[in-house]
Formats: sequence, C-alpha cells, structure tokens
Amino acid sequence: MTAAAFWDRVARKYAARPVANPDAYETTLARTRAHLHPDDQVLEVGCGTASTAIRLAPHVARITASDIAGEMVAIGREKVTAAGLDTVTCVQGALGDPALGTGPYDVVLAFNLLHLTRDPGAEVRKVHALLKPGGLFISKTGCLGDRHGFLKPVIGFMRLLGRAPYVNFLTVAGIEAQIRDAGFEIVETGTYPAKPPARFIVARKR
Repeated sequence: MTAAAFWDRVARKYAARPVANPDAYETTLARTRAHLHPDDQVLEVGCGTASTAIRLAPHVARITASDIAGEMVAIGREKVTAAGLDTVTCVQGALGDPALGTGPYDVVLAFNLLHLTRDPGAEVRKVHALLKPGGLFISKTGCLGDRHGFLKPVIGFMRLLGRAPYVNFLTVAGIEAQIRDAGFEIVETGTYPAKPPARFIVARKR
C-alpha cells in the first residue's frame, strides 16, 4: 500500500481523533508563531487535514497547505471553508510536485512528516530550493531511533496488516545533521513532547 493510499483510507478517522498531546501541540504552535510575520508566504507540507494551517493563518499573509493524500486535502478544504478563510489554499502533492508551486516562500512548515519519509535529507533539500534566501524551515519530527528501536518489529507487523505507515527511525542528531547538510543554519530547537521525542527545529536557509 502506498503512503497516499494509507492516509486516504484513515483520513476521516484521523480527522475525528483529538490531538494526542495538546500541551506539546500548543507549545509547537506558540514557538512557530514567534517566527512568523504578517507578510509571510508560507508552504506547509504534510498538512493532513489543515488544522495547523488554519490555526496559523491569522499570523501570515497566505498559507499553501499540501498533502499527498487526496482525502486529507478534501477534509482540509471543508475545514477551511467552514472557518471562512480565504488565505489558506489546500492542494494535493508532495515536495517537487507543480501543485505546490515553485516559491520562493518565506517559510516552509513540516510537522510530523520527515520520519514518515524514506529519504528525509532529500526532502529537506527540496525545501531549501523553495525558500527565499534567509527563509525559514520549521519542522517537528518524531525521533524514535535514539531509544525506541524496539518498536521497529511492532510497526513492521502493523504495516503488514495495513494499520501503520512507513516509519523511519531517526535520531535527533541525525535529523539535525541532515538539515544542516541541506544548507541550513539551525536557530532554535526543542522537544515537544519529550516522550516519545518529537524534535522541533527552526532552521534558516544559508
């Protein structure tokens, strides 16, 4: 099953599920808002059902919210319409797809995404190409490679049953190194939540 097919299948259930860790989510939003400006043009990749884009929309000029799963995008459009927002556009596509535009963007967001990709470094390099000089890449990434390797067979079995997506067991040091290697300077980090660790990183394009 492709990643898009998996997320299409679970989209409605995903949309109905409450945020797993509200405190960590609100901290992530607050730290993200601290780096945004009213005239920013923003791209969010892996937006899911656009909940985060909707929350951040009042703080920027425009957000293009993208996801590989068409059903996620459809739900996102429903939510954007219900919120009465005309500054959020939901599109289907992955990094490198024409639907996401060529930028340059002031900010690119990727929350809970990079650990679901097979080559995070390649994805980060695509982000770098979409940003203006000095633009920001703000991400939060599950890092299960440091102390949670025991989950690999569990997740592997769940994938066989179609109940879990692919998960890349990244480490904090590893994902930070890949972001630096792609041409970024890391200007802020945090871990929200601490267990299981999700690394929040703000990086500036060099």
